[in-house]
Amino acid sequence: MSLNIADTKIVIAGAGSIGCYVGGRLLQAGRNVHFLARDRIKQELTTHGLTLTDFENEAFEAKQESLNIFTSPDCLAGADIILVTVKSGATLDIAKDIERLAPETAVIVSLQNGVTNADKLRQAVGGRSVVAGMVPFNVVQMGEGRFHQGTSGAIVVEAGTPGLKALLTAPALEIEEADNMPAIMWGKLLLNLNNALNALSDMPLRQQIEDRAWRGLLADQMAETLSVLRAAGIKPKSALPLPPGLLPHLMRLPTPIFRVIAARMLDIDPLARSSMWEDLQRGRLTEIDELQGAVITLADQNRRSAPICTRISALIKDAEQAKAGSPGLSVETIRSGI
Repeated sequence: MSLNIADTKIVIAGAGSIGCYVGGRLLQAGRNVHFLARDRIKQELTTHGLTLTDFENEAFEAKQESLNIFTSPDCLAGADIILVTVKSGATLDIAKDIERLAPETAVIVSLQNGVTNADKLRQAVGGRSVVAGMVPFNVVQMGEGRFHQGTSGAIVVEAGTPGLKALLTAPALEIEEADNMPAIMWGKLLLNLNNALNALSDMPLRQQIEDRAWRGLLADQMAETLSVLRAAGIKPKSALPLPPGLLPHLMRLPTPIFRVIAARMLDIDPLARSSMWEDLQRGRLTEIDELQGAVITLADQNRRSAPICTRISALIKDAEQAKAGSPGLSVETIRSGI
């Protein structure tokens, strides 16, 4: 892999919320970035340019003429690094394009939700190097080429690829390397169980997470998931400075105490919503099968039950079919079907 920043071609394979934000921050740092996007995103960016903001007011604007935007996967040709940011349901499709078009020396980095996407890519990209990654923050599409980072955290990538961390580090884009990525991804999934709750609640993330009833439901999901992970012999690594086993207890604390102890969790922009909420609002399929669905699958494999995750998964799929956005459910309504 070339370490010359100016010559290294980085392709964002799936220029949606995360893809546009990460790619934009890399562009801000002078990287050679190419965006593989849907027609809608290309039209939006070629009309308005790309504007990035975050809750710390770190803004960046890129004019239309500075953006390399493509709708054909042919842009994968000659890529040195491919950042895969498509939704989980499109992983195998983009893998086929990579296998067909990308150089054999290309490094593929999965920056997707869930715990299985990097493995799916490894099995389908013809022996190319695949690096698992984890994005801890959320990004909301604000329209007219604006993408807003609403929560904090450093992207974590699998260690072992020389020069990768330096190439991906940029202003307002912190990168860390780690060895045990499955543990890290399961640790993130524990927190991402709230994505579906936020989508069902139709509340801003901060408002929802400060509500003790919603935190209690999240705590019960976490406890259920931890039980399934123990049965499977999986030890998750917490995304917070707290052992995973204590997360349900943290969520159940009275709100005034929770606010003090979990100040880092509440470092959330008032505008922030989960990506699953955004998917429902736009009438798109969600990644529920990669989150609650992963817990359900693991439970089935280990002869365990996951009734809370099963109920929440079913409600999200109902909302997907309805295509009416978030259903705005209460905690009581959700619990009534468990």
